[in-house]
Amino acid sequence: MPGVRNVKRPKRTAWLHLLMFLVVAVVMGSPAVGFGQWLHYPTADVPKKADGSPDLTAPTPRLPDGKPDFSGFWRPGRRNPCRTGPGQFVECGIELGGSPLARNIGGDMPDGLPYQPWAAELVKVRTAENSVDDPHVRCLPDNPPRPWGLPHLTKALHTPRLLVLLYEVNAMYRQIFIDGRPLPVDPNPSWNGYSTAAWDGDALVVQTAGFRDELWLDMGGSPMSDVAKMTERIRRPNYGTLELEITVDDPKVYTRPWTVKMTQTIMLDTDLIDEFCLENEKSFQRMQAVRPKR
Repeated sequence: MPGVRNVKRPKRTAWLHLLMFLVVAVVMGSPAVGFGQWLHYPTADVPKKADGSPDLTAPTPRLPDGKPDFSGFWRPGRRNPCRTGPGQFVECGIELGGSPLARNIGGDMPDGLPYQPWAAELVKVRTAENSVDDPHVRCLPDNPPRPWGLPHLTKALHTPRLLVLLYEVNAMYRQIFIDGRPLPVDPNPSWNGYSTAAWDGDALVVQTAGFRDELWLDMGGSPMSDVAKMTERIRRPNYGTLELEITVDDPKVYTRPWTVKMTQTIMLDTDLIDEFCLENEKSFQRMQAVRPKR
């Protein structure tokens, strides 16, 4: 898929083991354990089964106010299979893998997304051109809800008044305020929009508006405009799962509001890894060079 990378979690090689041994030898007087990175640092307070393995179906963790705690590292729960060739299936192994909805967010809808006629024609053109103008290919920000489907980690930091989402690529972040403030009336248009939320039982209902115009919702080129409003209902039914119900209301682009569902699976004993797309990025130049002629 153009512009999407399956980021491999680095393995500890022999030289890294040697380096760590030397570091530990130097700091033996300290009670702390040395780690080259925190990629294998144990996640705290993980519920365990009788055999000592993580119990991902254990009860939902709670914040001090009793509401579900969404904190943790999350990746798409439903992922594309890794393939080495036509018809050949291989496990992704240590690669994260992205969701099928990253390519077509309406892929689970029987009739697809309800495009306005002009938007349907635009998506056809973008598909024929292999999504060469996708902002993701140009290393521009991945506006919501795209990060939920791409093959990168999202770290959630949750307090009773604020949910912060740290996205692995390009050091992006998103703030979701749960302190009762209203959405801004006339905000400066932005890639992420502006998000406020309130609880409906154990579901956090997030309202987002104030997007910039001409955003992409998926790699297929489904548009989202500056008048769009997005609602996310987020639940954590157990320790290891987030459930998302995402509704987009954008009358400039679609004939009616539409809703899709996605899941996220927790990742343990890991950390975010720097991935800055613009470092020696050549994909956009190469795709432009072979762009189909209109």
